[in-house]
Amino acid sequence: MSTFMPKADEVERKWYVIDAQGKPFGRVAAEAAVLLRGKHKPIFTPGVDCGDFVIIVNTDKAVFTGDKLNKKLYQHSTGYIGNLKEVKYGTLVKEKSDFAMRLAVKGMIPDTTQGRKQLTRCHIYKGEEHKHEAQKPEAWEM
Repeated sequence: MSTFMPKADEVERKWYVIDAQGKPFGRVAAEAAVLLRGKHKPIFTPGVDCGDFVIIVNTDKAVFTGDKLNKKLYQHSTGYIGNLKEVKYGTLVKEKSDFAMRLAVKGMIPDTTQGRKQLTRCHIYKGEEHKHEAQKPEAWEM
């Protein structure tokens, strides 16, 4: 009996919708990362991209536990010396909740060429509407 090894061009990819309304922010990001990598499939192989497409909606209605909105910071550099910018997560989520979700999902997938390709299959929207109805996405229950 030989071991089955999936090939990247033979993997069947599905579309899933995750509704973040009323759910913890990090749990939604973790579930999206699992779907993007394909770890929910029995044919998962770390060296082969087996992941699916993920649509995350209602990111502005996701819930944070504890005091993360006031204590957690998003830091980035402008590229100039000494210009490290800090924004509290409460402000970032209020203004750009889709960007904050993308950062969370990006931190949960590998920082490799395969991980960057997987992140391109993640589509994130603040509200309820998305433009991927033609792909007939299935609702993913957490």
